[in-house]
Amino acid sequence: MKGKIAVITGGTRGIGRATAFELADRGADLALTYRGNDAAAEETRRALTELGVKVELLRGDAADPEHSKHVAAVVKEKFGRIDILVNNAGITRDKLMLRMDAEDFDDVIKANLNGAFYMMAALAPMMIKQRYGRIINVSSVAGLRGNPAQVNYAASKAGLVGMTLSAAKELGARGVTVNAVAPGYIETDMTEVLTDEQKANMIKVISLRRAGTPAEVAKAIAFLASDAAAYITGQVLGIDGGISV
Repeated sequence: MKGKIAVITGGTRGIGRATAFELADRGADLALTYRGNDAAAEETRRALTELGVKVELLRGDAADPEHSKHVAAVVKEKFGRIDILVNNAGITRDKLMLRMDAEDFDDVIKANLNGAFYMMAALAPMMIKQRYGRIINVSSVAGLRGNPAQVNYAASKAGLVGMTLSAAKELGARGVTVNAVAPGYIETDMTEVLTDEQKANMIKVISLRRAGTPAEVAKAIAFLASDAAAYITGQVLGIDGGISV
């Protein structure tokens, strides 16, 4: 991926950070968006630059459409092109449906679903002009199977699948592939808040009887972003250890 430019939203923590390192290890230069943890972002930048790649940090809220326009402008100015977009930024506001208020629902939809749309709409024109691009949306097994106390999160991730399929149909003729990954139980900050009992119950229904790692998701994303996946578009790749079997 030497010479390729990748934008990763939520790129300084969890799956996004692991993906940044995976792509950097393959030679890609990076623009990473993040919401608020400046210290974590700077630490990530320092570690990545040691691999010999260029790294731009872009702070902003994925739910704000102006943020995506700013990202597109900076990427065009600093790099002149965009080859890979990984829509990874996301939040949770887990509650049972009957206790979930409108703000809990709307915040998750805006960050997880609207944010991905804004970023694709802002960056796809550059890909279309190049007649080359790889878009990978990070959905979730919750968007395919549902999950208690995650009506908002599951809806956002299911919407991301539908958006992936539609965008793949729209952009394929322009040389742009659009795919999604659907991770299951992955060891990240989001799952760290679960109790030991909740974690054990989840592992019981996973065929491989363990949680996945951000690095394992990152490798799948890197494959979809590579030229080896040039004839793959409109697909949703489950990375869930067999939880959906």
